[in-house]
Amino acid sequence: MAPELSSNWKKLQATLKQESKAGSERKRKAVPTERQQNTIAKRRRLEGNPIKAAVPQSGSLAKKKKMGIAASTESPEPAENAPSASLALWAEDNDISAKDLAEAYGGNLKDTTIQGTKADVINGGLIEGVEIGKYIGIDCEMVGVGGEEDRSVLARVSIVNFHGTQVYDSFVKPKEFVTDWRTHVSGVSPKNMATARTFEQVQEDVAAIMKDRVIVGHAIKNDLEAMMLGHPKRDIRDTSRFPGFRKYSAGRTPSLKKLAKEILGVDIQGGEHSSIEDARATMLLFRRHKSEFDIEHAKRWPPQIQPAGGSKPKLKKKKKSKR
Repeated sequence: MAPELSSNWKKLQATLKQESKAGSERKRKAVPTERQQNTIAKRRRLEGNPIKAAVPQSGSLAKKKKMGIAASTESPEPAENAPSASLALWAEDNDISAKDLAEAYGGNLKDTTIQGTKADVINGGLIEGVEIGKYIGIDCEMVGVGGEEDRSVLARVSIVNFHGTQVYDSFVKPKEFVTDWRTHVSGVSPKNMATARTFEQVQEDVAAIMKDRVIVGHAIKNDLEAMMLGHPKRDIRDTSRFPGFRKYSAGRTPSLKKLAKEILGVDIQGGEHSSIEDARATMLLFRRHKSEFDIEHAKRWPPQIQPAGGSKPKLKKKKKSKR
């Protein structure tokens, strides 16, 4: 009579049997050689994919992979990102082309990429310590009032100097009820009104900055009307009226966005407008073609010849005819 096995022995036999089965299954699977493992690891590094188990792909996805097309659903970044007006001005001041700047930084191109460029102080009013100089660039943003009439009133004013440095920026509280904030274009919204300055204060600030200076703008007449300010025509340089820019719009008045793209290689107004960036783009257009602006200005406003010593020429009195 065979001896009866104890319960512990039975359990041990069952465990050994399971391990033996698992071992035989592992032996059936082909173990990749060292060379194959290196090839697999290299391919994964090149693809930038983490080590994952193979997942069956749909027909279209597999086809894209085979053709070398990225399967990501995200929109690809453009090959070249145009610089902002701020960086374009910095580049020009440092004898660097906008194209070279974009190529150097690609998708990481930001104003803060360049050391020395300062962040804009939105609604900062008059910036202390900034040399204003002879030329200032001005741009305004408007909102709609009046319901069906849809009149435009002042909502923001930005001013930069000849080098594009921010001189002044302020939101403006409209006196009338706003029916259309035009936020998708103007960049102005009701939340900005909590810290906005009154129209009278902004008008006074801007008038003081404009005094005895040459103002540069695009369709500047509209900005002056919105601010209810006047300025001597001989001290205005309007990029929308410059004859040399008409060729970019088939003889019609060109938009600032088109001029910035065609002449400067700069993208502006890609959504909400920034009046500071628009003022910079306008100033950069003027700077790039300043000699032509000066020639055109001299034709319209011939320089006044002053006699030596600065005194006004004396008018000769007509001699009375003798009878």
